[in-house]
Formats: sequence, structure tokens, C-alpha cells
Amino acid sequence: MAFDSLSEKLQNVFRNLRNKGRLTEDDVKAAMREVKMALLEADVNFKVVKTFISSVQERAVGQDVLKSLTPGQMVIKIVNEELTRLMGDETTEIALKPGNEITTIMMCGLQGAGKTTMAAKLAGKFKSKGRKPLLVACDIYRPAAIEQLRINAGKVGVDFFQMGTDHAPVDIVKAAIEHAKSNNENVVIIDTAGRLHIDEEMMEELITVKENVGIDHTILTVDSMTGQDAVNVAETFNAKLEITGVILTKLDGDTRGGAALSIKFVTGKPIFYIGTGEKMDDVEQFYPDRMASRILGMGDILTLIDKAEANYNEEQARELEKKIRKAEFDFNDYLEQIKNMRNMGGLGKIMEMLPGMGIGGMNLKNVDLAAGEDGMRQMETIINSMTKEERANPDILNPSRKNRIAKGAGVDIADVNRMVKQFGETRKMMKQMSGMFGGKGKKGKFKMPFNMKF
Repeated sequence: MAFDSLSEKLQNVFRNLRNKGRLTEDDVKAAMREVKMALLEADVNFKVVKTFISSVQERAVGQDVLKSLTPGQMVIKIVNEELTRLMGDETTEIALKPGNEITTIMMCGLQGAGKTTMAAKLAGKFKSKGRKPLLVACDIYRPAAIEQLRINAGKVGVDFFQMGTDHAPVDIVKAAIEHAKSNNENVVIIDTAGRLHIDEEMMEELITVKENVGIDHTILTVDSMTGQDAVNVAETFNAKLEITGVILTKLDGDTRGGAALSIKFVTGKPIFYIGTGEKMDDVEQFYPDRMASRILGMGDILTLIDKAEANYNEEQARELEKKIRKAEFDFNDYLEQIKNMRNMGGLGKIMEMLPGMGIGGMNLKNVDLAAGEDGMRQMETIINSMTKEERANPDILNPSRKNRIAKGAGVDIADVNRMVKQFGETRKMMKQMSGMFGGKGKKGKFKMPFNMKF
């Protein structure tokens, strides 16, 4: 998972601070030396590290902190605030023109950064917000990239435009904009050619498009796994093209975190989105404050709620809560919860966002997530082996029915009994806690009414 190594090191530093109780100035300085090494090992830009440590240390050695009853906690709070400031303070949206006016977005970046896939993911995001995007293939050097964009356009259900490899990118873009006007499309996303390295020919091609077509946003896609190199790429593209902002890809991989922590400071440009997986919906808005909390192991409950809201509408949540209160929650509902958890990224991603998994809490490395995922799959198999009547009426499951279900699912009768018992406990707990979990969440509409055990 992203930032694992950095998070673990920072959490160890702050755990030691908390255990000390009262702090001295020397304690803070020693802790900051460890933080400095952790950031440098995470491939954070040296100038960024120097500025960050200086800011934290200046605030942390103040008398208000050192004389506090919980100085360790206050230092963590300062680090959290400074990390947030480093990554941009505020969340920045890609500004779209109102109504049916066309917004043009040119995607650029090196080959292999995930630019073509991200262009489609972005189109899917805008479509979900009520926009009508058009994906435009301008990588005239790689027919495979054109085909990839066409396939991905189909996956997210948006229009696709291409003129093959025999036309100049600037001419393709001009024709695409006319196509968009004719089809009432209001967001034109241009996938340009990537190179294995930055070269003048590549830049000239992008500059030509930008100078001859009204490009509203030039967005750079960078591979977060390349660390400091990603920052250097961003700096070069910004100097040549004056980029609007950045999208970080592969943040679900074995990334050290340096790019996310350095790019805003070095370029002055915001991070718009982050790629968190290979699926078309594995893209998240970048929230500096939430990312800082994740890095410090404090969880990210707001993003978890956002993901839950994307998988629940208000009517579904209300209907489910009604079932829970009346103890009518059945195996069909249970199966639906499992599917929703998977759509939210699976057990690992959900637990990563829960508070208490970091500093002073549970270390995810000690949690057998694979076993939890296997357990979810086994539950699905068992429920799918039930009849419609059994799913709707859990109380009718007698030994004979359980034996048949076990054979159909290819599991032991003990596995079926265990799952049925867990279901019963979950249903009982949900009924008891329905009042507690029935309150409004963010945006005032989502209610998270389930508490599944594994």
C-alpha cells in the first residue's frame, strides 16, 4: 500500500514521543532528525525536507507545546498541519466551464505513467458529475495507445474520437472540437503522445497544440513510483508548458511517497487526482489534509464515506436501515454488503482508511487481510448456494439444508455453521447499533448501517 514504509517510520517516531510524556527541546530535535531521515528515504526533495523540518521544529519547541499536558500529541498535530500545507492546504478541482461550453483538457506525461488510462478515468469522473466528455486519441506514434483509449472509452461509456496516425495532433484536436460541438459534448480530453524521456520534439508538439487550440487545462500525469524523478519531470513540463496541475498514478503500488509530498512545493501546481488501482473507478480526488492523515496512520474516514456514498443511494440506505430496525435483514442484504465492500476497494483499502490503524493503534501488517478477503469470497459462495427462500428466510436453515448448502459450495458444514452464526451476531449487533449508525454522514445523506465481522 502507498506510503507503507514512510508511515511506519513516522508512526514509530511519534509513538516514542507519546510514550515520553513531558518533552524537552532535545527530544523534539531528536525526533525531527528521525523524521528528516524517513522523508529523505521516501525520496522527498531535499529542499522540501529542509523547509518542512524547519517549520515543524520552530512550532514544536514553543513553550505552549513543551509545557502542554500532551506535548507528543501536539507535535503530531503540528506535523499533520505542516504535511497538509506542504501538499497544498486546499483541495483543488479542475475548473469546468458552465453549461454546454466546451472545456478542453490536454493530458501529457512520459510513456508508462498511465496517462492514457487516466484520461479515461477522468472522463468517467466527469460523466458521473453530469458532464458529457469526449476522449480524443492524439498519440500518432503508437496505434496500440489509440486502441487502448478506444477500449477504455467504451468501459466508462463516453464518446471516442480518432483520425489514425497520419494527421498532425493539432489537426486532430481541431476536428475533435468540431465533433464535440456537433454532438453537444462539453469536456474534450486529449490524450497526447508520451515518450520514454523528455525531448524537444515532444515538447514542441504539445506547445503547437496549446498555441493553436484553446486549451483550458494542461494536466501532467506522473508515475508516483518514480519518486524524485517524478518531481523533476513535473518541474520540466511546468517550465515548458505552464501546466495547470498534476495527477499522480500508481499510488496503490510500492511507492515511497516522495512525489506526492514534493510536487506542489516544487512546481507550485496542485495535485488534482490520484490513481489508486487498475479499475476505471480507481481514482480519487486529492485531499491534502486526508493524505496527511493517511501518511500519519490516522485513517481517512471522509474518503471512506465518499466511497460508501458512491455505492449507496439515499433510498437504498433508508430501506436497509428499515430492515435492520425490524430485524428483517437477510442473506440477500448480507451479500449486497459484501459486494459493496469489494466495490469500495476491498477489506485492505477500507481498513487503511479507518482511524486507529496507525499511531498507537493496530498495525495493518499484523492483520491477515488475505484471510479476510478469502472469508468474504467463501461467504459469497455459501450464500450463492442457498435457494431464494433460504436467502430471504435465514431462520429456516436446518441441519439438512446446511448440509446441502455445504456440498453445493464445496465447503465443510462447519464453515456454513460459522457463517450462519456470524450472520446472526451481525444482525443482532446491527439492530442494537442502528440508532447509533443512523445519524447523517457527510453531505447529510449517507448512513452506514452495517458492521460485518470476519
